[in-house]
Amino acid sequence: MDLKDFWYIAAETKELKRLPLAVKILDEWIVLFRNEAGQAIALQDRCVHRCAQLSKGKVVGNFLRCPYHGWTYDEAGAVVRVPSEGTGDNKVSGRRAIRYAVTEIDDYIYVRLNQAAPESIRPFRIPHYGRRGWKSIRLKNRFANNVTNCVENFVDIPHTVSVHPGIFRKEKGEKIEAKVERKSGSVFVTYRNEKANLGFFSKLLNPRDREIRHTDHFHMPNVTSVHYDISERRQFFISSQSIPVTAEETLVYTDLTYDYGIFNPISAPIVRQQAQTIIDQDIEILGNQMKTIRKYGNRFMNSEADVIHVLIESIRSELEKGGDPLALPEKTHQIEFWV
Repeated sequence: MDLKDFWYIAAETKELKRLPLAVKILDEWIVLFRNEAGQAIALQDRCVHRCAQLSKGKVVGNFLRCPYHGWTYDEAGAVVRVPSEGTGDNKVSGRRAIRYAVTEIDDYIYVRLNQAAPESIRPFRIPHYGRRGWKSIRLKNRFANNVTNCVENFVDIPHTVSVHPGIFRKEKGEKIEAKVERKSGSVFVTYRNEKANLGFFSKLLNPRDREIRHTDHFHMPNVTSVHYDISERRQFFISSQSIPVTAEETLVYTDLTYDYGIFNPISAPIVRQQAQTIIDQDIEILGNQMKTIRKYGNRFMNSEADVIHVLIESIRSELEKGGDPLALPEKTHQIEFWV
């Protein structure tokens, strides 16, 4: 397997109109544009003629025209017109930009860089997105850190009492038990003994202090999904997709999907504001972490709670070296920690 085998969010559907859009995934420059039928097209953001960025050009009908010499590309990336060769039938056979696979799901435009990737690999589906009775809030943020450190943060409970005190948990010294499993390229965490310690969100999620059914999932290569299940009409999903822009820059799309019953319409502004505050605090601490890693390296010491991170790192490391995480043996750990 290769990191380029997977689907990554390139943009939200609403961001791509008729103008070309420049994006970066895994340090690859990509240009997105729509044809006349509204289909999203993705090409390498490089004219094969003299290497100008195609994203600086313009869309003409179903074609993308380079801003430098006007070389024009069709939806398959083939050069169909070279103005300097006249207005007749141009001899353009064989001149072609790299094209990437594109699909649109859940109001996201996904791009896959490796054309030969297995068809069994599909984009992540946002739980309950667009379903009647469910509210969805979408946030987009940029982190000065890598994907591995970001996804570990998003499923890390111990940091919440230090980084988000009062907003998301308080230090109470309560013991939490968890079952942690690695299988099929994913890490699954099931928590026990969680009740009211969710800070501000306790008022919304768990006003009666019921035991929370809380699970965290990591799905290779870049997805985390957090689920708080209080009751039938108290469900909250936090789905985060971490897009590797460069080795030290990650663009994170966060979908908050929840069912609070009759409180869905009025809760949205509060949920959005509180969630963004939490994310801003994570952006700050993860930026500081990467700053320190640049100076001293990433020699980590682990506690029992970090078993989750170690298993995530084992999957990410396997992908980064071109291995197959599906071949890793299944592992199960029972852990406990205090918050």
